[in-house]
Amino acid sequence: MSENTLQQPPLKKTQSFNASTYLVLGVAFCVLAPVLTLLWHAFSGDFQHWSGLLKNVIPNSLGNTLVLLAGVAFVVACLGTGSAWLTTAYQFPTRNILMWALLLPLAVPTYIMAFAYLDVMHPLGPIQSVIRDLLGYTSPRQFRLPDIRSMSGAIVLLGFVLYPYVYLSTRVMFMTQAANLIEAARTLGCTRREAFFRVVIPMARPAIAVGISLALLETLNDIGASEFLGIQTLTVSVYTTWISRSNLAGAAQIAIFMLIVVTTLIWLERHGRRHQRYANTQRMHPIQPQKLRGIQALIAMALGWFPVICGFIIPAVYLVAESIKRLEAVGTVSDDLVRGTFNTITVAAVATLITVICGLLIAWVVRNPRFTLGKFIVRTSSLGYAIPGTVLAIGLLTPYALIDTFISDSLSFLFQLPPQLYIMGSMSGIIIAYVIRFLAISVGGIEAGLSRIPPSLENASRILGKTSRQTFFNIHLPLLKPAIGAASLLIFVDAMKELSATLLLRPLNFETLSTWLYAEAARGTYEEGAIAALIIVLAGLLPVIILAKSQTKSNY
Repeated sequence: MSENTLQQPPLKKTQSFNASTYLVLGVAFCVLAPVLTLLWHAFSGDFQHWSGLLKNVIPNSLGNTLVLLAGVAFVVACLGTGSAWLTTAYQFPTRNILMWALLLPLAVPTYIMAFAYLDVMHPLGPIQSVIRDLLGYTSPRQFRLPDIRSMSGAIVLLGFVLYPYVYLSTRVMFMTQAANLIEAARTLGCTRREAFFRVVIPMARPAIAVGISLALLETLNDIGASEFLGIQTLTVSVYTTWISRSNLAGAAQIAIFMLIVVTTLIWLERHGRRHQRYANTQRMHPIQPQKLRGIQALIAMALGWFPVICGFIIPAVYLVAESIKRLEAVGTVSDDLVRGTFNTITVAAVATLITVICGLLIAWVVRNPRFTLGKFIVRTSSLGYAIPGTVLAIGLLTPYALIDTFISDSLSFLFQLPPQLYIMGSMSGIIIAYVIRFLAISVGGIEAGLSRIPPSLENASRILGKTSRQTFFNIHLPLLKPAIGAASLLIFVDAMKELSATLLLRPLNFETLSTWLYAEAARGTYEEGAIAALIIVLAGLLPVIILAKSQTKSNY
């Protein structure tokens, strides 16, 4: 590209293709490749699989998935929106702590939540034992709570983990709403409750919808919690069809149904807001929280802390207690667990580095409005996060096999090396899957950072004779460090706790903390997996604390 790009004629709307552009197109193709492979597997396999799946697997799995999604959507909407309004509209003791504590369940992956509560809520577990002692019963046969291995148990547990997605987006919306709109509604005769439902909730609907959509995508990606709790969802069906029955075509066909469900969810969310605009043209007067006293303050505290206790404190205390008990009994940490921790950190760190570099490259190239493929590439790079891990893994199996065959044949021909699996037989396969899945986080965060850099800085640098590359390294990159750091942190933690894709793509005898925990829970040895679960939760706390601090600073 020439040095005087800024002086090109305005009628020229195409951008010359350079090395960066081809790299960006290559990344976009890599993100699309699993979807294209899935379609090829689904429609090239035996169509008898379709009839069998439509008769025996799809109805039950699809029904369970839709019920689970509907239930989780209701729970996260109630908990997230209620918590957001409580901490925005009311002042009560511990409110300042509660505002960031409500984000803590984000540090607990869904499968760890199920792992913890299966032991805590066991008929011989601590909660039911204490209740029986208080009631004077001596046997589980005399008193027993409903089994947590049920659809209702899965809905409640997933809801208490995923409600922060709604809380985070909705609270920001509540805080930016003008108090004069509520005051106008009160003046027109609305009670405080009527103003909430007729003014506040409609204004916050876009934020609530975005939060629910993110929670439902996480629900679709879940495999551990659903399997632990005995719910046969589409995600679990993909895993069992491929692993237990070695039926790749059948797994791909179920995965197509999952993609249809995901696409439908995203379309419904956007379609419902297509003609709606929410803006306040008046001078903003923020909502002033109403101070509560006495019994009202105690009720507000109880309601506010209830999701935190159920979604974070109980599973965290359980994991700490079980880890201490395990260490006291054995006296040391298993070598396999140490190896799994090292594997987890290594894979997550490498995947984070590559993902951030790719996201930086995409955001930098597509920022040029004359790059006509920019919007398509951004949408494509965001596709991976919307694809559940099991679906992504199934779609990557054939590309991995083709690449391994090509590399192995080439090296055998050139250097007489024995044939082996270079992608699927190493951590490379997992790393590539992580990069595809979490690329949207990197692109979105860095694009947001670039949008906050004034164009005048780049123009001044170019006027002073700096090239585009020099401008990037001297101006943009230093200013992008906060955005890059935040994206890196989120990607690293998400990679550490990723389970679905890791289960399908890990090489033999390769364990991460999430797969170690999954194996121990499947065997029923909960105390063995407690340490691994605690490490994952502690790693997840770091970004949550940073996010909570940023929220606190923005609020005051």
